[in-house]
Amino acid sequence: PTAAAPPWNAVGGRPSDVLASWASQVGSRVGVPAVAMQAYGYAEMRLAQSMPGCVLRWTTLAAIGKVESGHGSANGAVLGANGVATPEIIGLPLDGNGGRMRIMDTEDGALDDDATYDRAVGPMQFIPTTWAQDGADADGDGVKNPHSIDDAALAAGNYLCKGGRNLSVPTDWWNAILSYNDVRPYAQSVFDTANKYGTDSRT
Repeated sequence: PTAAAPPWNAVGGRPSDVLASWASQVGSRVGVPAVAMQAYGYAEMRLAQSMPGCVLRWTTLAAIGKVESGHGSANGAVLGANGVATPEIIGLPLDGNGGRMRIMDTEDGALDDDATYDRAVGPMQFIPTTWAQDGADADGDGVKNPHSIDDAALAAGNYLCKGGRNLSVPTDWWNAILSYNDVRPYAQSVFDTANKYGTDSRT
């Protein structure tokens, strides 16, 4: 369903701070921390300008953030006022065990502190190779940081919108989510969560 949309005329300091009031109000209705809501809403705004044909909504990004890391709270992490998760959220080694993919290290552990296998990192759980391709600097600090919810949310949007997808078309939306994680129960969980956020944001 349609959701409460970020305001387009808000003003603020840090880029996503333009949505502070909206994020606080909508976040309290849907159960998403305001810092994370700012990031999801800001990514929607940026992508509406850079890739308007994608029609990406914050609800999809918020659902991924919830499923992947509980909005940056996995492993005892906390999102700071700057949107950076502390301590860093680093997933299990992608060593082929427990149903995980097997991906040998690709970046000498620079992002994931593991020089043997790659690991998913940050609130949106990017693997290093994907971050290298789609990473973003949404918070304007000159660094593409997967542990920043602002950077990670915009990067996730960039990734989902690849290939000219229109996420208002159901087949494109499902294909985008499955490209993020090709597991049907995962995609269904993201769908259900996004749908709930959309409904709750309007009540």
